[in-house]
Amino acid sequence: MPIRLVIAEDHYLVREGLRRLLETQDDLEVAAVCDDLDSLLAAVDAERPDVVLTDIRMPPDSTDEGIQAAARLRETYPEVGVVVLSQYATPSYVLALLEGGSEGRAYLLKERVKDLEQLVAAIRAVADGGSVMDPKVVEALVAENARGEDSPLNQLTPRERDVLREMAAGKNNAAIAGALFLTERSVEKVIHSIFLKLGLTWETTVHKRVTAVILYLAESG
Repeated sequence: MPIRLVIAEDHYLVREGLRRLLETQDDLEVAAVCDDLDSLLAAVDAERPDVVLTDIRMPPDSTDEGIQAAARLRETYPEVGVVVLSQYATPSYVLALLEGGSEGRAYLLKERVKDLEQLVAAIRAVADGGSVMDPKVVEALVAENARGEDSPLNQLTPRERDVLREMAAGKNNAAIAGALFLTERSVEKVIHSIFLKLGLTWETTVHKRVTAVILYLAESG
């Protein structure tokens, strides 16, 4: 069965561009397209999609409607994944998206739309209950928090920082190992060391550790 999508974007050309790009994928089906928060929620009621792909800002107020939609769907349709597209690498938006947990949630910068493979990978991940955080958002959070002389991030080795970025982006141990050319056992050891140095509670569940790391990076700045 294909992954059924509802797309919410108030700019017509962007909305249609997304629809046409995603319809080229055999395992994706666009069930509806919307241009505001109300029509998005109505489309989810009517279509019961697997994933919502939404702009972060759209009518009625053009503030954080994509985040609002994700929060409402967590209560009404917790099985529906949400990919939020944003122009902003803003920690407060990421934290708001993760407030109810990181399962089935992704936060990507809009520039990722140019990389269809990455966008589709995020959609597939949240459809499967996973989570994806844009690497640039994670990089900005790490860089900001590493500026202070007393930051525990300064205790991390270059390898530990690499693993931290991959972990915060939502990758499991196998994916991190593949990206960094390490064994899974090595990755597990590095993650243990990171959590120890940052004073975080050890988590084996990818979703929980994504939330833990993002919370740490956002709140310790």
